[in-house]
Amino acid sequence: MKEYRNFIDGKWVSSRTGKTFENRNPANWEEVVGIFPASDSRDVDDAVSSAKAAFPSWRLVPPPKRADILLKTRDILIRRKEEISQLMTREMGKVLVETRGDTQEGIDTALYSAGEGRRLFGQTTTSELRDKFAMSIRLSVGVCGLITPWNFPMAIPTWKVFPALICGNTVVIKPASDTPLTATLLVEVLSEAGVPEGVVNIVHGGGGSVGTAIVEHKDVSLISFTGSSDVGRDIGGRCGRSLKKVSLELGGKNGQIVMDDADLYSAVEGALWGAFGTTGQRCTATSRLIVHEKVLKEFTAMFIERTRKLKVGDGLLPDVQVGPLVNKGQRDTVDKYVKIGISEGAKLLTGGKVCEEGDLKKGFFYEPTVFGDVHRKMRIAQEEIFGPVIGIIPAKDFDDAVSILNDSDYGLSSSIYTNDITRAQRAIRDLEAGITYINGPTIGAEVHLPFGGVKATGNGHREASVTVLDIFSEWKSVYIDFSGKLQRAQIDT
Repeated sequence: MKEYRNFIDGKWVSSRTGKTFENRNPANWEEVVGIFPASDSRDVDDAVSSAKAAFPSWRLVPPPKRADILLKTRDILIRRKEEISQLMTREMGKVLVETRGDTQEGIDTALYSAGEGRRLFGQTTTSELRDKFAMSIRLSVGVCGLITPWNFPMAIPTWKVFPALICGNTVVIKPASDTPLTATLLVEVLSEAGVPEGVVNIVHGGGGSVGTAIVEHKDVSLISFTGSSDVGRDIGGRCGRSLKKVSLELGGKNGQIVMDDADLYSAVEGALWGAFGTTGQRCTATSRLIVHEKVLKEFTAMFIERTRKLKVGDGLLPDVQVGPLVNKGQRDTVDKYVKIGISEGAKLLTGGKVCEEGDLKKGFFYEPTVFGDVHRKMRIAQEEIFGPVIGIIPAKDFDDAVSILNDSDYGLSSSIYTNDITRAQRAIRDLEAGITYINGPTIGAEVHLPFGGVKATGNGHREASVTVLDIFSEWKSVYIDFSGKLQRAQIDT
């Protein structure tokens, strides 16, 4: 058992509170993975002061030099990939093949963000006046508060930290209390790679004591938050009152459509991965299967057969396909929604119980669960469950399927399985989501494409890709008049 600390101004320091909390393995609650500081607003003040002091010099470091640090970070992540992935499974629970993918996403993001160090393109354009030059450039924002979730404890912090750094900002990170270790390892790697003192800081603790203090701190210029829509609304309101820049990546209630002309074997494989990968704990997880009534019976039988064969257990074991929920509260939430589904009249086709046999009783395991006879207005078809629960909703035809999928407060990811190019093109146009997959599940985003959604899924920003630079930089328009006289735009033209 190891005791970890905050990282402030290039040093590992204890919290001013003197208090700590335990980080335990959700697959075996008897195992303590580490002990972390339970910080408060005083620690946030220290971290923000450090980041503010480091900003003036860091923003003047040429972007290609910042990129060199990210390339070194990538090299270290590659070297430590297996170590980090195994520790991530112990603290978060998802199976090892997935935590390896999580770490790889951080490696890929480092490479992609470093490439932007030699771009960070602005625009040059024409002027409406003679002897006048016009262009736009990107500038740094300042101190960025980064609040990250527990389900992708390496990938999502890198989605925020790396572009923030390449744009010349300094950062204060608050990782989720369920997964503080992975973010700590990321900061260790950044420090080893040569990030200057004060540029990257991490403060551990709860959302109320640390997260709120970061959001409301007067010297924090930008907040980037990934988490629930309810918390996102609160953060958005707080940032609105202080006019901070804010990026919110929130919930999802993602649907996979299966048309009557689909390859059902592929559709089943996609639905299994989309619904039960990461134990359903993804904002992009498939939680609604919208199936054409002509293939409903056949598809359902195939899907149930495969679901029942999924192996639940400790994610470090090689044959396990579904790990635990991240904590007891999340497992209780899943069980609550299963009971809601039954009470609403949905048919429980498989699963629906806490796993308590053998070693599974030491962790927060839940059976992969499938409901049939689900109606689009049921709570289990409308509310985000964030667990291994999926409902099958019949659709009469393509238009009905699109209508069902769009009948949601959320709009993150969507999917359709069809061999009809017309249906595929119409789905791309008509599905109300930030992401659409054709003949693929609702999960599987790549770092060089924009990530985000519409409606209650966020506030319009996109992470990953080049689009993330619009969050972490400020646009400045520049006009150079070399006419030697006063020229008045819109007047002298």
